[in-house]
Amino acid sequence: MYTLIGSLKTRGFRVLWCLEELELEYEHIPAMPRSEEIAKHNPSGKVPALLVGDDVILDSVAICQFLADKHGALTHKAGTIERAKQDSWTQFVLDDIESALWTHAKHSFFLPKELAVADIARATKHEFDRAMGVLETRLGSQEYVTGDTFTIPDIILCHCANWAQNIPKWEIPKGPVLDYIERLRTRPAYLKTMELRNAEQGEPH
Repeated sequence: MYTLIGSLKTRGFRVLWCLEELELEYEHIPAMPRSEEIAKHNPSGKVPALLVGDDVILDSVAICQFLADKHGALTHKAGTIERAKQDSWTQFVLDDIESALWTHAKHSFFLPKELAVADIARATKHEFDRAMGVLETRLGSQEYVTGDTFTIPDIILCHCANWAQNIPKWEIPKGPVLDYIERLRTRPAYLKTMELRNAEQGEPH
């Protein structure tokens, strides 16, 4: 039994999707960032956190990869070329796509007004659009980013696509990239996670 702490309107979505894909038993506490519940486990106040017995794992990517490795699914074996390529995809999503989204969010909502850059959206959208072009080239005609196997970076990428489409004028390019994202959104575990997310109260972060 695992305990996931974190609203599904945050990166907690990725972890619960992963838990559903692996068909694992879990308890979900939909805590928001900086809430009293998450502060018990993470001094930064960030979600999600995964409780595993007496231990706690922080960071959505670390949690998802831990679950995949432990349960032998959604991942290629460590030490293989396939795993190296999978890890490369994970880093690409975080460095080139999520970084633009998070920078945009920080300057739009979280930073004090005196620190926020007023027109940051121009730069972050430029970086996002450029990353979408790279994604299309790297993805090619593959079903998933590493080929025929659905893996953790597919989950992270789809979550980032959902995040981007909530920003006005940010779009997923039509063609191979949008087709790929829509393909991911048909997975039963994704649909279950979306159903649970839509049932939550609160604002997205």
